[in-house]
Amino acid sequence: MKKSGAYLVTYALEQIGVQYTFGIPGVHVTELYDELNKSEKIQPILVTHEGWGAFMADAISRTTNSIGTLVIVPAAGMTHALSGIGEAYLDGIPMLIISGGIRRDLDKAFQLHQLDQGKVLEGIVKKYFLIEKHEEIIPTIYEAYKIAKSGKPGPVFIEVPVNIQLFEGPVSHLPEWKDDYLKYSLPQKSYRDIEEALALIESSQKMGIFAGWGAIHATDELIELAERLQAPVCTTLQGLSVFPYDHPLHTGMGFGPYSVPAAEEAFKNIELLIAIGTSFGEIPTGSFGMKVPSKLIHIDINPEVFNKNYQASVSIEGDAKEILKILVQKLKIKREPDISLHNLIKEKKEQYRKEWIEYNSKDKVNPGIFFTTLRNLLERNAFILADDGNHTFLTEELMPIYEPKTFLSPTDFNCMGYCVPACIGVKLTHPDRQVIGIVGDGAFLMSGLELLTASTLNLGVIIFLFHDGELSQISQGQEIPYNRKTCTILGEIHPEGIAKATGSYYLAMNHNNEVESVIKDALEISKKGQPVIVDVKIDYSKRTRFTQGVVKINLARFPLGEKFRFIGRALLRRITG
Repeated sequence: MKKSGAYLVTYALEQIGVQYTFGIPGVHVTELYDELNKSEKIQPILVTHEGWGAFMADAISRTTNSIGTLVIVPAAGMTHALSGIGEAYLDGIPMLIISGGIRRDLDKAFQLHQLDQGKVLEGIVKKYFLIEKHEEIIPTIYEAYKIAKSGKPGPVFIEVPVNIQLFEGPVSHLPEWKDDYLKYSLPQKSYRDIEEALALIESSQKMGIFAGWGAIHATDELIELAERLQAPVCTTLQGLSVFPYDHPLHTGMGFGPYSVPAAEEAFKNIELLIAIGTSFGEIPTGSFGMKVPSKLIHIDINPEVFNKNYQASVSIEGDAKEILKILVQKLKIKREPDISLHNLIKEKKEQYRKEWIEYNSKDKVNPGIFFTTLRNLLERNAFILADDGNHTFLTEELMPIYEPKTFLSPTDFNCMGYCVPACIGVKLTHPDRQVIGIVGDGAFLMSGLELLTASTLNLGVIIFLFHDGELSQISQGQEIPYNRKTCTILGEIHPEGIAKATGSYYLAMNHNNEVESVIKDALEISKKGQPVIVDVKIDYSKRTRFTQGVVKINLARFPLGEKFRFIGRALLRRITG
């Protein structure tokens, strides 16, 4: 039989369960967009920028069983999408990128968008494929899907030349996708490592658990393990939703001088740490300020993360859910609830929240009051998304997260501009759930216009814009060592103008006494399918524990002479102005 490449791509995407594609049509993908438009299973979504389309795809992969998929033009479409592709690559999020390509049936150079995409993408995708004939399309997309979802997940890029899309070519048959192609088996060595880990656990007294996004499918097993051991549980930033905030053993992100008091106190003097689904990256370890005990069990599906930043006593390669199931089944320990530990965690959490709520924010909105009120007014399963910035760590420290996959934030690639488009991706696939974005004004200026896509699709996302006129995470970091702020003060923006331009509703939140009423109004408006921008006059004057801790940790690493030079310069500038 003969089929066009565009037909074959669409067929294969339907087979693997793709529901939405994101991108901007161009001459190299018009035939493919026409086929997608005919599909009864896939809806192609027009975005304002391919980078933001990539963040939408990323959010779909994080919160559904479907895989986020881009359909983009080559060269410019690819380079625009790189930020979202890079975020998925470093954060371990599966993604498919279908790109058009120049005509390969013409012996002509300097074609429009002619660029060696494979060279550009090296180091930022798990694999790049160039389709050379029609027969390759379906098997390649199936293989790409398998690669994207297997091991440490990530993005896979497929370039389909425009001539193959446009013209018909021979294919022997149309193979169907089978879910068993993704079957996973634990490596044999891992069973022996599990036995070694069990012996280490049985011989230890005070233990703690550190869980990352790699444990996102293993919440039930994680809870059972923690309860059997009566071990406090902290998470990475990306893994904030792997363990429920209201569980008596939950402490917060990381542990040590950069963490909230509950985590710092609960993890004091632990002799064994069980790390699950984490690479011990810079953010969740407080710029590597986490003091890991000499006994460490490290569980991860990606063996490349072992013994990089912290030496493990036992490393177990494999899927977190499978390994935790075996550990729990074979574990002999079953401790009684440690009420004193539970009370310590609860007390420290309450004290820290009270400290924020009682802080004098003067004529601005107090973050403690804002997040406490927001949480009380939201449903338990609401999605909370944070961008990159000072607001990220306010959200991490002050916003309770209860259910798996309900907190999203760019982490290792740490790309500003993530929140608004990711909210759109989540709302698109969860229309009946509340979707809340927390974004600083600097990040909002990057991708806020993408709210046009939300209003076009009648998606009632709510964006709380923390508006202080600065790139505050960096400007705060400049304040102490430099006593000046360079390139971190924003121009004056008027979010109400952006709301009007994108078809969004605009609300202002200027004082603490407006917090509850404005949030309630935003929730009601969003139910009608209209996106809402809430302009929050936030108070950033109180530093998060994370910011304070990381500054101290990094300064302590400076060579003595450099430390004196930085401190001396800061003092001199304070005196002289």
